[in-house]
Amino acid sequence: MLGRRYWIIIWYGILVIGVIGLLASLYWGRKTGWKNLDEILRAVGTVTVSLGMLMVLYRIGGGAEQTLLVTALFCFVLAFILGRKPGPSRPPRDEDDEDD
Repeated sequence: MLGRRYWIIIWYGILVIGVIGLLASLYWGRKTGWKNLDEILRAVGTVTVSLGMLMVLYRIGGGAEQTLLVTALFCFVLAFILGRKPGPSRPPRDEDDEDD
């Protein structure tokens, strides 16, 4: 693989960012009553995708890397679903007040 050493360095960097994000999310979750579950899931997804990609790059795992990558995908999708906030509700339209 071309530039394999650089990809390993990049994925280690993403792993460090994910761990820092996970620690910060857990700390913030304790303060807010765990209302930031989407951030925690994103951090878990970042850590698992980094570990999975490092296992792929090191050619170890025997299938564990695929499990980690699927878990990361599941975490990101679930974080997207849980993180969606309903937009501001619109006042109901009153059909009788329209000027023609």
